[in-house]
Amino acid sequence: MALGVKKPFTEVIKANIGDCHAMGQKPITFFRQVLALCSYPELLEDNKFPEDVKNRARRILQACAGGSIGSYSASQGIELIRNDVARYIERRDGGIPCSPDNIYLSAGASDGIMTMLKLLVSGEGSSRTGVMISIPQYPLYSAGLAELAAVQINYYLDEAKCWSLDVKELRRALEAARKHCRPRVLCIINPGNPTGQVQSRQCIEDVIKFAAEENLFLMADEVYQDNVYAEGCQFHSFKKVLFEMGPEYSEKVELVSFHSTSKCYMGECGFRGGYMEVVNLDPEVKVQLTKLVSVRLCPPVTGQALLDLVVNPPQPDEPSYATFIKERSHTLAMLAEKAKMTQDILNQVPGISCNPVQGAMYSFPSIQLPPKAIAEAKEKGQAPDMFYCMKLLEEKGICLVPGSGFGQRDGTFHFRMTILPPTEKLKIVLAKIKEFHQSFSEQYS
Repeated sequence: MALGVKKPFTEVIKANIGDCHAMGQKPITFFRQVLALCSYPELLEDNKFPEDVKNRARRILQACAGGSIGSYSASQGIELIRNDVARYIERRDGGIPCSPDNIYLSAGASDGIMTMLKLLVSGEGSSRTGVMISIPQYPLYSAGLAELAAVQINYYLDEAKCWSLDVKELRRALEAARKHCRPRVLCIINPGNPTGQVQSRQCIEDVIKFAAEENLFLMADEVYQDNVYAEGCQFHSFKKVLFEMGPEYSEKVELVSFHSTSKCYMGECGFRGGYMEVVNLDPEVKVQLTKLVSVRLCPPVTGQALLDLVVNPPQPDEPSYATFIKERSHTLAMLAEKAKMTQDILNQVPGISCNPVQGAMYSFPSIQLPPKAIAEAKEKGQAPDMFYCMKLLEEKGICLVPGSGFGQRDGTFHFRMTILPPTEKLKIVLAKIKEFHQSFSEQYS
């Protein structure tokens, strides 16, 4: 790309990563007010802040060593906050018990996922740990497995059935992998990234039965649990379904689930807040997990404080409640509207087909590329959908991620696009993709 060359657009619109605030999503007032007081406690004397904000800040500061969020916390996270997380999980799952001892706070979900993979991966050669991941997948998984030299076992989601997960496909992948590694872990992302599907309860039960039969450790990435938009779709946590299936499963299947402050209506990616809950972990293994997290001293305390507010938001009798509910509802309603708009407009374009965006904050449409375009991409040594996305960036100033970055079935091409740009900007993005796809198809037909 030559410097200084005039482009046919005035700005690059980034629809490539799930960075809510970078795309204009507004922070929740209550969260930022409490964090401001935690960072600068002198503001507790200021009468601009509602009383519940001050109470919350005092409560968090009292749980910090020396009354400051600048001090280290326990490696597993501040005890008060782990208690609040456990109560939140109990409410979410309709009263199924949760022990704060099973909660580990983390720097976003990514940090927890990497910690668990480190704990679970071992062996050499054909006894090396195999980890099953969905294709398409969030690249943290493939990168993490490469870093740990684990064996990546791909199972494919069914695009024709709205990216659903089929146990027959899990079994196929598992049998094939047993020849060259020891499959021990099954990763699930629900709601899906990059595919935006929300798993049915039945599907989750099937996955749990499969994990029980095959003695697999389940890792449930549930960071988009508040992002569910489609009619008839509902988020079910793996933990809840596991316990509702009764003791033959709930006392046996090892599970870890992850949540984060970076997505949903919070979108606070920069604070690096998150947690994981481990279920049925052997006590001796748990001792090793605690040692492993101690190496990093502790998760960011600002992120822990933010997480506390997410799991313990303003209550109906508190002054901040009305604003909080209004802001949260508005953010989620806008995302739902943009999810529908994205699939509707993309499906009007000949050669693009987009499954319903049931949840999360991405669409992963399939694109038909002419043979000439595929040939030219090969000459340039690029994946065909990478070639397409680079051309789209050059000609229209729209930044998307090619499907090849997430994995896809051979011979199919996709891109991942976030639904995060403000509505007016998203309309422009979709219109430009439509124009581009039509001219690209003509150019290479």
